Order: sequence, then C-alpha cells, then structure tokens
Amino acid sequence: LTRDEATPDTVVRMMVGRELGGFYERARRRAPGPVRLKLTNVHGNRVHPASLEVRAGEIVGLAGLVGAGRTELARLVFGADRMAGGTVEVDGRPVAIRTPADAIRLGIAYVPEDRKGQGLFLQQSLLANVTMNVLGKHARCGVLRRGELLGVTRDAIQRLSARGAGPHGIIGGLSGGNQQKLLLARWLEIGPRVLILDEPTRGVDIGAKHEIYRIIHELADAGVAVLCISSELAEIIGVCDRVLVMREGWLAGEVIGERITQENIMALATQAQAA
Repeated sequence: LTRDEATPDTVVRMMVGRELGGFYERARRRAPGPVRLKLTNVHGNRVHPASLEVRAGEIVGLAGLVGAGRTELARLVFGADRMAGGTVEVDGRPVAIRTPADAIRLGIAYVPEDRKGQGLFLQQSLLANVTMNVLGKHARCGVLRRGELLGVTRDAIQRLSARGAGPHGIIGGLSGGNQQKLLLARWLEIGPRVLILDEPTRGVDIGAKHEIYRIIHELADAGVAVLCISSELAEIIGVCDRVLVMREGWLAGEVIGERITQENIMALATQAQAA
C-alpha cells in the first residue's frame, strides 16, 4: 500500500476481511430477555450504592474515566472484594456472593483486565489454563480424565481460533491476543449466565479484537448477559446495546440507542470535574 492508500478502513479490511463499519458487528440486534443480573444499592471498596440490571442476550457497557470504580464494582459482583451492602439477584433470585467460588456456582464469569497478573498461569500449559474451572466435571473417583480435558482444550482452541501452540504448549509463549482468547475460553467452559469482561481487548491485535467481538455477540445471541468494561470508547459504542457510565464511584447515568455517542458518554463521565 502507498501512504495515501493506507487508510484505517483499508488496513482493517485487509487484516480482518471486512469493512471498518462492520468491525464491531453491532448490527446484530437481539430482543433482550428477562433480567439475568440485578444489583440494588451494591457498595463497597470505592463504590457508592449502585443499582443496575443486565438482561439475557444484552451487552451492557460500563464506561468511565480511570479510577471511576468500574473494576471495583465488577470485583464486588464476582466476590473478589467484600461487598459492604446491597443485594444481588441472578435470574430473579436473591443470592449471596462472598467468594469467587460462590459466583462461579451461580454462573457468573469474570475476565479480569490484567490477564498476566490476575488471569493466566503463564508457565502452565494451555490445557491447565483452559480447564482449571471445570476439573471436577472431568474427574471420576478423584481421578482426572485426561482425555476429556484434552478434548475440552482442543475444542476451545478451535472455537476461538487460537493459534501458536497445542494443548500441551506453554500459554506464556503465545501472543497477547491468543492468551486473551484462551482466558475467555476458560470462563466459557463453566457455561456462564452472566459474563463480566474487564478491558476484553486490551493489548491485542486488531484481528484478535474482531474474533473477541464475534464471541461476545455469539454469547449474547445464546442468552448470556454481558457486562463489558472498556476504556476504548469506540469499543463501547460499537459493541454495546446500552451504556452505563461511572464517575467517582457513582453510577452517573445511562445512554441508549442513538444517544450512545462519545460526547454523551464523556459528558456523564466528566460532569463532576467540569462543574
């Protein structure tokens, strides 16, 4: 390509095989199902009382400036941090989430923003990383069924188009995009009803981003409730059905439909500072 030909549209089309306008696949529209996740006055570490709902088949964005409390809210819901108060309902039923194990049993999955520090065991195999949450499902009388685990890992590699190593390869040797896809694969193995994604495409190439967006939409199409935290406004605008905005630990507001624009999101995110 010449310099004049190397436009963003052209580069994206050559890398992922589609126009930039269809990159996020936001054209997929689903009729939201029943409320799958409901928070009422949930508060804790750096999070003031927050109430929200995410419906089955819905992708809800959580936007805000760095330090606004988005990750902290996600960690409260997942049981990674202690909730000071409020109630959580899953599929209309009040639940108690004190630990990540509680959340996993309820079908809540959380992909953290720091895949290397909080998500993956970099010196372990793809198999170990992908299957760690479902070992109990593939054991009989306390003995792991290695053949089943191998099949699970191979299926995950194929489904998410992960490249660079087989099931016994070391995950730390893969590219950031392939690491992220396999971290996502780990959580897909629990059959989540609620999926919380924290910076799902941070540090990955544009091709891997497109694959991750495809997976997110497929999950929503299958009825999963998705809560997506991202600092990339283009990602939030392109992927999400509606967007909640946090500011200084508070839920500052919501934008829906044609009002999901950079200007409206930033107005809610910065109102306190601008005042």
